[in-house]
Amino acid sequence: MTAATVHSLICYPVKGCAGVPLDGTDVTATGLVHDRTFMVVDAFDGAFRSQRTLPRMALVRAEVIDDGKHVALSAPGAGELTVEAVDEGPLREVSIFDRPQGPAVDQGEEAARWFSQVLGAPSRLVRVRPGFDRDGWGEHPGKVNFADAHALSVASLASLDDLNRRITEHGGTPVPMDRFRPNIVVAGWSEPHTEDRVRIMDVGTTRIGYSVRATRCSVPLVDQATGRTAGPEPVRTLAGYRREPEFGNRVSFAMKAAVLRPGAIAVGDPVDVRSWAH
Repeated sequence: MTAATVHSLICYPVKGCAGVPLDGTDVTATGLVHDRTFMVVDAFDGAFRSQRTLPRMALVRAEVIDDGKHVALSAPGAGELTVEAVDEGPLREVSIFDRPQGPAVDQGEEAARWFSQVLGAPSRLVRVRPGFDRDGWGEHPGKVNFADAHALSVASLASLDDLNRRITEHGGTPVPMDRFRPNIVVAGWSEPHTEDRVRIMDVGTTRIGYSVRATRCSVPLVDQATGRTAGPEPVRTLAGYRREPEFGNRVSFAMKAAVLRPGAIAVGDPVDVRSWAH
């Protein structure tokens, strides 16, 4: 098998918003540093906001700056705003997929007004509270911040190439990797969906454990460059060969993973698979 390496790294500081490409980063027990440590929620009931219902979130860029002291926000037509990233202050009860996650730290009125205007819905920006402890699930559960259920998402270029070949064979337009919002993209695996068979792998100084195949909702239908739904691809083509009967016949692409050993990862690092599925 061709030597595999890290092709790209992407962090999503605010859940559901645009990804931030990285050359390298530290990895904690809950994933890439700052990944999904912030979340936009409904101002009334604390439910998380998502591209599933607000595809415009794809156009909101959020970057943690000043050694984690501030969050820089920007969106087309809304200008830029930098707010203090506070870990102490008013607490707000929040939920993800109707599951209560306890209190999160509210990031203040200025951020709330900005997100409410951008998204056209009353919203608050919140941050993971100190001591937040949330379990993932799967073969290696691990810990997780405000991601859907797992610390990391890993996809390969081979899987995307195979998907796009199938899409074009049926007259469709290929899709970019950002439709799947991965954290780690692997180059060098010759077989598509090799990530499905990985059980433990070392990347940089980090050890990663397979949790489960990443089942998909409607977010891959959102064009991340325009913030608009642009389906039916890639879900239509995935439905022809990537159904997951164990998970309600949903389609899958990429794998979700847990951090078994925190460390550091950089683009170009070798990907050393230590254990494969039997």
